[in-house]
Amino acid sequence: MQKIITLFFCLAVTLATSSATVSSSQTNPLEKVVEMMSDLQQKIIGEGKAAQQVYDEFAEWCEEQSKELGFTIKTAKAEAEELNAVIEKCDADIAEFDEYIGELTSTISTDEADLKAATAIREKESGIFVAEEADLVDTIDTLERAIGIIEREMAKTGGAAFVQINRAENLAKALKLLVDAAAITSGESSRLTAFLQSKSRETTLEEDHAAETGAPDPAAYESKGGGIVEALNDLLTDAQTQLDEARKAEKDNQFNYDTLKLELEDAIKFSKKELAKTEKKKAESLETKGTTEGELSVVMKGLNEDITQLADTHHDCMSKAQDFETETQDRAAELKAIATAKKIIVEMTGGAGGQVYVQEDEDSFLQLGMKTRSDASFEAVRRVEALAHQLHSTVLAQLAQRMDAAATISGKTGEDPFAKIKGLIADMIEKLLKEAEEDAAKKGYCDKEMGETKAKKTELNTEIDELTTKIDKMTADSAKLKEEVAILSKELAELATLQQEMDKIREEENADYNKNKAELEQGIEGVKLALKVLREYYASGGGAQGAGGGIINMLEVIESDFEKELAEVIATEEAAAEEYKKISQENELSKTTKEADVKYKTKEAKGLDEATAEATSDKGALQGELGSVLEYWKSLEEQCIEKAEPYEEIKKRRDAEIQGLKDALAILNGEAVLLQKDSSRKLRGIRLH
Repeated sequence: MQKIITLFFCLAVTLATSSATVSSSQTNPLEKVVEMMSDLQQKIIGEGKAAQQVYDEFAEWCEEQSKELGFTIKTAKAEAEELNAVIEKCDADIAEFDEYIGELTSTISTDEADLKAATAIREKESGIFVAEEADLVDTIDTLERAIGIIEREMAKTGGAAFVQINRAENLAKALKLLVDAAAITSGESSRLTAFLQSKSRETTLEEDHAAETGAPDPAAYESKGGGIVEALNDLLTDAQTQLDEARKAEKDNQFNYDTLKLELEDAIKFSKKELAKTEKKKAESLETKGTTEGELSVVMKGLNEDITQLADTHHDCMSKAQDFETETQDRAAELKAIATAKKIIVEMTGGAGGQVYVQEDEDSFLQLGMKTRSDASFEAVRRVEALAHQLHSTVLAQLAQRMDAAATISGKTGEDPFAKIKGLIADMIEKLLKEAEEDAAKKGYCDKEMGETKAKKTELNTEIDELTTKIDKMTADSAKLKEEVAILSKELAELATLQQEMDKIREEENADYNKNKAELEQGIEGVKLALKVLREYYASGGGAQGAGGGIINMLEVIESDFEKELAEVIATEEAAAEEYKKISQENELSKTTKEADVKYKTKEAKGLDEATAEATSDKGALQGELGSVLEYWKSLEEQCIEKAEPYEEIKKRRDAEIQGLKDALAILNGEAVLLQKDSSRKLRGIRLH
């Protein structure tokens, strides 16, 4: 608008100056104003082209910068995902190790507690057995001595001893008599008291009655004495049986304790070894996790910086695009205002200009002007026709026809043909400028929408590609884990088969060992016996000393060979047993490790399958959104991409049309000036005459 104000100011100055110097003026001020307006229009259009070029370069930089940052962000995200996967695996491993460590610690504590409890029970059982054994041995010894005493007394006195017992006042006195008679110790008598009380109670009344009425038949006492001996022998048998059973139970308990102790000690040793390995693996996982977290921190810092930079770049680019769009709209409004002003000047100042700047005799001026204007009109029409033919423009051809018709009609009616033709040309210029403005606005809209849609399409394609890559990677990782699980399962089956074969071979080797050992020990014993016999014989000096000595030497060699072979057999068996035990423990450790790997890998594969399903769902949603964007992109292509003629060609052709019309208008303006000069000279000549 400032340019328009300046233009009108110049116009006022020019008109004021021209009014004072009309007789000496070489150029019509109105024509100069129109020319200045045309120059300003070209300048504004040129500025628009330059701004468009700068904006295109800036938009290209924005696209390249966004693409570069997007690639960097994509790479950083992928690296962050890999590092997070490593950290998650370390966390899972650490959790597994912690769980296993807890199990091992609990197992060790349980086994140590069981061993301690078993040892305490064994010590208690052993103490009870020692006391019980001593008591039973003492009881058996007491019973044996008691039976011997009773049998001796019965052999000496028949029933007299029992008569004395029955005559005693109570069992205690009878026992004292037995102690005095048989020299039984006071400790032993306490053990017999219970027996005498239980076995003699049934005959007490009868014996007491017999003592009152007189001495009974000695045969009866022999029968009673025999029953007591028999009962004591039964008790002795029971006591010996109880002692044998107690000793057998003690032996079994000791064997069971030794077996349990060996098993628990082996289990504790194995568990502690496993615990040390697991703690070492946990420490390695913790170290790996710490290193990875440090790397992840660096990657995430760079990623956040790139994301911030991308957001800033996007904001700057959008701001620049909005500023460019505003400037384009301002230029279009300015061009419209200039075109309107120029049209007003052309259409509304012709009469006033003729009165102010043209002073001539009316008849002479009319005649001369008619001739001059006819020539100028013809030249203008010819120029427009040539331009229409050159540009293949139907619009210019129609304008040329209208200009020719206007010139012909004006020649017949006596009207001013310049005004009519100038009006047609000005209308056409205004129309073309308006179309140029609309096309420029449309191009700005199309560039903006297509740029944003293209960026969105690229963004969606990038995200879909990332998800596709992620899905493919997770699918491959899951398949790999499942394959590893299958391999581990196969290895576990092979390990079980190998252990079974080892067990079978160990049993066969142990059976052969027992057989060979027995044969060798028997052989050694036989050789020793033979040597003993021969040595004893030949030591007396008899027989063939030389041959006998040779045989003895040979037998000694054989004995040495047998003993050496026995030692080798025993050493081989011990080594085989140790190797079998070692390999079995290693197999058990490998089995435990592989089973843990199967458990973890199966769990991880399941998690990957779930994540793959979720990513596939997200990919479907993005593809749906991309479909909508592609449909909108297609509508933009149909709307913005010219199928018949590109925008640049249309603009080039329109600029040529406008310039051609300006040239035609300049021809008319130039002829009018020439007419003014000729008329002025003619008027001056008439006045002089």
